[in-house]
Amino acid sequence: MSSANLSILDRGPGSTVLDMIGRTPLVRLNRFEAETPGVELYAKAEWQNPGGSVKDRAAARMILDGEARGALTHAHTILDATSGNTGIAYAMVGAARGYKVKLCVPGNASPERKQILRALGADVVLTSPLEGTDGAIREARRLHASDPDLYFYPDQYSNESNWKAHYDTTAPEIIEQTGGRLTHFVAGLGTSGTFVGAGRRIREFNPAIKLISVQPDSPLHGLEGLKHMATAIVPGIYDPGLADEDIGVSTEEAFELTRQLARDGLFVGISSGANLAGALSVARAASNAVVVVVFCDGGEKYLSERFWDEG
Repeated sequence: MSSANLSILDRGPGSTVLDMIGRTPLVRLNRFEAETPGVELYAKAEWQNPGGSVKDRAAARMILDGEARGALTHAHTILDATSGNTGIAYAMVGAARGYKVKLCVPGNASPERKQILRALGADVVLTSPLEGTDGAIREARRLHASDPDLYFYPDQYSNESNWKAHYDTTAPEIIEQTGGRLTHFVAGLGTSGTFVGAGRRIREFNPAIKLISVQPDSPLHGLEGLKHMATAIVPGIYDPGLADEDIGVSTEEAFELTRQLARDGLFVGISSGANLAGALSVARAASNAVVVVVFCDGGEKYLSERFWDEG
């Protein structure tokens, strides 16, 4: 099984859960195109991955590459920090391949995410809600340093396999699905793996395509999975020179667009609303454009959030 080809694996009889990762569809956002005449607007439907998010691609790649290097064996426990989605992917792939998984998760991660992690058999270590993902990162580093022989610590924030998963799969899929007509690519910044990996491959395909990153507009935000880079621990894989434009999005705008998407039949997570805000900003200023935005996960992991009732 080649880790570089997760999106084109055979899905016939005998396939595993890893073979279901990738090849997600593009969904045309017709209702929002009414606001952007002359612009085609598409969402990459990453919630269609088996673990429910874009993070399935990177987690599977990091685990497979760890196995290939001999750094991960069944004597190890997979350990990492996560706001939820990569952890779910680790737990899913770990369960499928027979590994123990321990995850450091901010205490304010949605109850649904924590329940899914435990259902998949992961050992969940809750960290300070006030420290967000940075606190989870510090705890994962502490645990690994205390017993490095026990843990395989992929460190999604610094692991080259994270962005390479998107370089090898997400970007080629988008290029193929748009017939090479893509003019703008929009993705949020968490680990930054999706934006960096897909962006680098897209830029190689056509340097004229604009790459737009999205992040919260404030260090105090409610956008789970996204980082305000100026005030957070910056991921080692982040490339600040890659984006043609970086757009800050407010929590309130992301919430409102997430609610609108649900009313249009697309039940997605909060980061998808944030990414759509960035995509609409780009689309309103463009003409004769084909804009693709990444919708990272589904809305079922956020059902307990009060913002659903605030609109």
